[in-house]
Amino acid sequence: MNANAAGPRVSVIMANLNGAAHIAAAVRSVLRQTETSLELIVSDDGSSDDSLARARGAADGDPRLVLLTSERARTGPAAARNRALAQARGRWIAVVDNDDFIHPERLERLIADAEADGADIAADDLLTFYDSVKKPPHGHLRGALAAAASWISAPAYERSNRLLGAGPALGYLKPVFRRALNAQYDETLSIGEDSELVLRLLIGGAKLRLYPELGYFYRKHTASISHRLDLAAIDALDAAYAKLDAGGDSELAHELQRGAEARDDARAFTKLISALKARNWDGATQAAFARPSALLLLKDPIMARFSRPAPRRAASQPRVALISRQRIVGATNGSSAYVLALAGALKGAGYAVDYLGASPKIFGRWAILKLRPEVGALDRYLVHGGVRVGNVVLARDPRVWAASALAVADRVLSKAGVTGLSRPAEYAQGASATRADRLWIARNAAPDARAVLCDYAFTSALSPYALVANGRSAIIMHDLMSARVADAAETNTVKISAADEFRMLGLADAVIAIQHEEAAKVRAALPERVVLTAPHAAEPVTAPQPGEDDLLFFVGSNTAPNIVGLEWFYREIWPLIRVKRPAARLKVAGSVARALGTPPEGVTMLGVVGDLAPFYAEAGVVISPLYTGSGLKIKLIEALAAGKAVVGTSVTAQGVERQVAGAMALEDAPGRFADACIELLGQHERRAALAIAALACANAHFSAAACFRELTAFVRGDGAAPARNSLRKELSQSQ
Repeated sequence: MNANAAGPRVSVIMANLNGAAHIAAAVRSVLRQTETSLELIVSDDGSSDDSLARARGAADGDPRLVLLTSERARTGPAAARNRALAQARGRWIAVVDNDDFIHPERLERLIADAEADGADIAADDLLTFYDSVKKPPHGHLRGALAAAASWISAPAYERSNRLLGAGPALGYLKPVFRRALNAQYDETLSIGEDSELVLRLLIGGAKLRLYPELGYFYRKHTASISHRLDLAAIDALDAAYAKLDAGGDSELAHELQRGAEARDDARAFTKLISALKARNWDGATQAAFARPSALLLLKDPIMARFSRPAPRRAASQPRVALISRQRIVGATNGSSAYVLALAGALKGAGYAVDYLGASPKIFGRWAILKLRPEVGALDRYLVHGGVRVGNVVLARDPRVWAASALAVADRVLSKAGVTGLSRPAEYAQGASATRADRLWIARNAAPDARAVLCDYAFTSALSPYALVANGRSAIIMHDLMSARVADAAETNTVKISAADEFRMLGLADAVIAIQHEEAAKVRAALPERVVLTAPHAAEPVTAPQPGEDDLLFFVGSNTAPNIVGLEWFYREIWPLIRVKRPAARLKVAGSVARALGTPPEGVTMLGVVGDLAPFYAEAGVVISPLYTGSGLKIKLIEALAAGKAVVGTSVTAQGVERQVAGAMALEDAPGRFADACIELLGQHERRAALAIAALACANAHFSAAACFRELTAFVRGDGAAPARNSLRKELSQSQ
């Protein structure tokens, strides 16, 4: 905690009355904020359930949680919040309801923006969701307010808050405000207390800044305001607003008058509804004639009656949401193969995994994505901006089709020496998420998912939009991206510092590392997060495959480590091999061929092949000449599982040095690398012995059962616990 003697930066106040169903998620979301200088004051209003115990359990000993109880019961949310305000020590006050939750970066971002802009009050947009009916989540703001930050005047604020009005009422937003404003809620109000307070502060000279980010997750209950509205509540609003003084502001005076008229309509509407429910036709007629404008308010309950959403049914199979901006169409590269292996392991454990391709940028320059059979590990396959037809996904954006045409033309004309028609698409993983991306996730994620997996750290901030408040979240790290940036050879990647990367990794409950060395680094940097080690698993063959003499094999995608490594092999090693073994041949499979020119003599570029098994089977030696890169080298695991003699470098074995010791040849010097290849290419018995060791290594360390045990236990809620050892408590409360 960064709070000093003067108090924390922000005090979060939360009124509570029998909030056992959701308070644990609300408390966790506050205490998991990136703004750590905070206190959370839960002010109870006489609860008869175990909500306070659940709040304590969610905090798991965090001293920033303060629980207030009152001798008076059911005094209302305004009074409960005032008791919290009296105890608050923060420079800022934030309001969070006990059945909602907030984005982990919300308070840090909102307060920083408010201080930079000189605002006294700040609010962001709500993402409204429904937990008991099939109704799509949506943002609260519309139009210009949802597009850019805005200053909101007192007249504009009052105009938006017409009782039973049609527009997005700004009074629903949950503000942060400076404690120096000495705000106090009107305890006579049972509805509208938030908007009345903010309006009063604005009239007093406070400045309100509205931001369009979707940072507050608002749980909408099925009961509409008409079910909770009564004449006493309207009378209390009239009395409270009668105290407000427009101070000569004619625009504000006009809006206050319009607000009073809206309350008169609401009063007549309430009488009309009460009479109709009681089948008091005379009373209903009198109410309608007394205030004809109130009849217009009937359109909402009538429309609600005809468009009543169906109740949400419980899922027949536990689900896991996979949020990705990676173009996963099959096991076409190491990272895709790894994600599909994780999905397959969860599928085998009884979970349905939904792929949520969270950006139209996934298409890049290719408007058609053809899905391979390996995608069958995923139960649902959805891409933002795409439509699936059978085993293909088509881009909806015509600009992607135009880019595809240019890319094809560029590829054809490049053979004639004409280049430059097409440029590489933006790297989708590191691209900024849009409001549309976030809403798309909220609308397409299964509402009852058990866990959320984020593919790469870049997607970690998108996890809350899956609206899995009681589930677990984990980041599939793949490798440390900041380590890639530190490597001069890694030019085609997003630039990110270690501090920024660990910040992103810290947004989830757990981090999934692909090898032990990087897992240790994450544990050191994030001691309060669960770090799971899940090496890439491969399906081992039944017997070792020594292969043919004088045949080398390399598999790699079009990434910097593969390109640089193969160029090094061509330049420094291949000539040495050819001197001693003139009949030696090298076959290169994978998209790495796209980045390389004409290969040396004896090298065949296969490109992307549908089935690698026959090429592994015939090869005498599989090479991995890498001297840059991080993470686990997935093609190494595949080669070991194929029962092959492998020659690689220390970079190839990074993170699994202990496991592969004796199961492959490791050489960093070009001459020694060449000698290892030469020896194996000409000695069948030596090659067979190394192939036997490789297959034994794969069976012992890289089978699916060995690799993914920790992951499946985490999703189930068994085994390793998250920060402050609260996983078991969370699980028991959410089931």
